[in-house]
Amino acid sequence: MSNELSDLEREIEETRERLAGTIDQLLYRSHPKTIVGREVAAIKAYFVDASTGEPRTDNILKVAGGVLGTVALLVVVRRVAR
Repeated sequence: MSNELSDLEREIEETRERLAGTIDQLLYRSHPKTIVGREVAAIKAYFVDASTGEPRTDNILKVAGGVLGTVALLVVVRRVAR
């Protein structure tokens, strides 16, 4: 019986340690600075090739084209509305 209790106590302590580790991971992942860092890294990866460090001109041109198209559309709509 005593052996079973010590095994159970050990199991409970191991479970506590795992839960504490999981909570620490969740706190780290949900911290605003961590989230911002992940998003900045994802955006940088979209515009710069991680292996070579070269800019991804195709993605840059897509975004630039979208921005220019939106600005042109807004200019046209404002002129028509006058």
